[in-house]
Amino acid sequence: MSPLTPEARDVIAARHSDPFHYLGPHRENDQTIVRVFLPEASQVVALVPDGSERELTQLDPAGLFAGPVGSEQYRLRARYGEQEVELEDPYRFPPVLSDFDLYLLGEGNHLQLYDKLGAHPIEMEGIHGVAFVVWAPNARRVSVVGDFNLWDGRRHAMRVRGSGWWEIFVPGAKAGDKYKYEIVARNGALLPLKSDPCAAFAEMRPSTASIVIDQTTLPKPKPAPESINALGKPMSIYEVHLGSWRRKGDRGEFWLNYRELAKQLPAYAADMGFTHIELLPIAEHPFDGSWGYQPTGLYAPTSRFGTPEDFVALVEACHDKGLGLLLDWVPGHFPDDPHGLARFDGTALYEHNDPRQGRHLDWGTLIYNYGRVEVTNFLTANALFWLDRYGIDGLRVDAVASMLYLDYSRPSNAWVPNKFGGRENIDAISFLRRTNTELFKEFPHATTAAEESTAWPMVSRPVDWGGLGFGYKWNMGWMHDTLDYIAKDPVYRRHHHGNILFGLQYAFSENFILPLSHDEVVHGKRSILGRMPGDEWQRFANLRAYYAFMFGHPGKKLMFMGSEFGQPGEWNHDVSLPWHLINDEKHAGVQRLVRDLNRLYRDTTALHALDCDAAGFEWLVADDASNSTFAWLRKGKAAHERCVVVVNFTPQVLHDYRVRVPFAGTWREVLNSDAGLYGGSNVGNAGAVSTVVTRHGPELHVIVPPLAAIFLVPTSE
Repeated sequence: MSPLTPEARDVIAARHSDPFHYLGPHRENDQTIVRVFLPEASQVVALVPDGSERELTQLDPAGLFAGPVGSEQYRLRARYGEQEVELEDPYRFPPVLSDFDLYLLGEGNHLQLYDKLGAHPIEMEGIHGVAFVVWAPNARRVSVVGDFNLWDGRRHAMRVRGSGWWEIFVPGAKAGDKYKYEIVARNGALLPLKSDPCAAFAEMRPSTASIVIDQTTLPKPKPAPESINALGKPMSIYEVHLGSWRRKGDRGEFWLNYRELAKQLPAYAADMGFTHIELLPIAEHPFDGSWGYQPTGLYAPTSRFGTPEDFVALVEACHDKGLGLLLDWVPGHFPDDPHGLARFDGTALYEHNDPRQGRHLDWGTLIYNYGRVEVTNFLTANALFWLDRYGIDGLRVDAVASMLYLDYSRPSNAWVPNKFGGRENIDAISFLRRTNTELFKEFPHATTAAEESTAWPMVSRPVDWGGLGFGYKWNMGWMHDTLDYIAKDPVYRRHHHGNILFGLQYAFSENFILPLSHDEVVHGKRSILGRMPGDEWQRFANLRAYYAFMFGHPGKKLMFMGSEFGQPGEWNHDVSLPWHLINDEKHAGVQRLVRDLNRLYRDTTALHALDCDAAGFEWLVADDASNSTFAWLRKGKAAHERCVVVVNFTPQVLHDYRVRVPFAGTWREVLNSDAGLYGGSNVGNAGAVSTVVTRHGPELHVIVPPLAAIFLVPTSE
């Protein structure tokens, strides 16, 4: 054998940065020379279309062969011991990415990159296989390894194109194959095997391989009603953690799968009157205790509950029940698990290298580098992916405040100012604005909601107004102030009247959602019921009054699972909700109240049409601190669309309580949270109240039950 060239030695050692330059067919001296590397093969023959066979010369016993073939179209027959195998040569096939793909990827504008990156079963030159593409610009070599090649990184080393896009078509690979990427860093170090950042499916933890699926065969769920996310429509969101909403097994040790959830969850949420279900993050993640907030596979529905096709069935079931489906989306940070994005090609690729910019001190996670166009392209395309591929109706964006501020939860010496010397993360702001702009352009009936806990202005205002472009913003201030208020003994509430009033000072500065989320029922905060003061009767009455107050207050609604029936303890992600409690009349009463509040909210135009507009609200009684009582008027656009809400946060019955109303007539009591049906004392107004005309105008003289709210509408509505 002739001495090997350095290039040949690099191929054998799996260190060649561009194996296509050496392997496959090449025109040399006016003939087609084919070089193949098939480790452990003792003989290789090229089979050409004219029926002839050309045995290749063995250049090295490691499995390197070469010889003239006379055609760029051929198959290979290789001998391994006593066995002969026919196979295609992956190095004879053309590139996967087009020049236009590379152009879009290079400038960060490939908004459907999920159709190219990752693993896609395709047919190339009549041969079935899988196209693999991954970004690793600082790698010396990238190979795809998997079920189709004995997990041997020598067999399918990839070509690099453009600004670090590695690709290869693997003939014979198919849907269902497991795979990862084997990456040699710039310094020659062999990295831990990496999962595919754009994988559409992955193994069940603790295994971490990506899995090939044919996304073109996924069913397309029918859409939700077009106006389901509109500002003028009711929006009452049921927030759910799929792994603990309900379980099966003798001891509740098994999750429901997506299809079992599809049969139960949408039906329950619809029966309860909710308009939307919002799922805690379902993108693939390695740690159950993160609740999905530390994802490693942003493009893959978690395999904990089934396949992508199974997940489509859940989306379809939600839409069948007229529900919108929202996903909690986490573009703010990611974990440093070795199989994930962390130092993906041996360098800080998706994250910042400087820990003052690239690591969250609170969570120990890594922060995306929003200044890299490839990173923001990856994230923005991911937002669009869930709406495009799975028909999701909107995204709740997690931890937006942590993205907006460079000094978020950091000591003064542990952050890097922006180019102007400020604390604002200019790159993150641009990313959020662009993502919202692209999402609403492509999916005008979808929405986004920001979990943003500061006073950052115009979060839910259009980008061309100077806003961040979100559809909605969670009202964290309202949540904190009102939970603080309701947790106090009623005798002290008069001194904290402003906790209720303050929220209306800014209630219309954003398109707000009032969130009683998962974050409020964990980490020692107690459940919503667990915060309530007093004896058992008072605790449940306080809870009913608080829920009624929330549904009468301007803003869309969100309630975490279990709160709707008064779960007494904190949420535990490892067990099912305590569904047995609904056999207890106190909890069943709370559940009936939430169901009726949802229906009242949906059916009463005044309670939702101007949720985010100051024209839809008017204080009637705001200064009665001594009685800890409030009254206000909710309005629709039409003059007759009115609803009076009166809330008494004391355990005393208020008789002959006077409330000014806009016009005379009979007002019907359409809901009373103290009704016996809900577990209350059944104090109320016998169904209707007529106005009394005074020199100040028409008034209602009503009985306000203890620790309760009443809703009244004019009989003309």
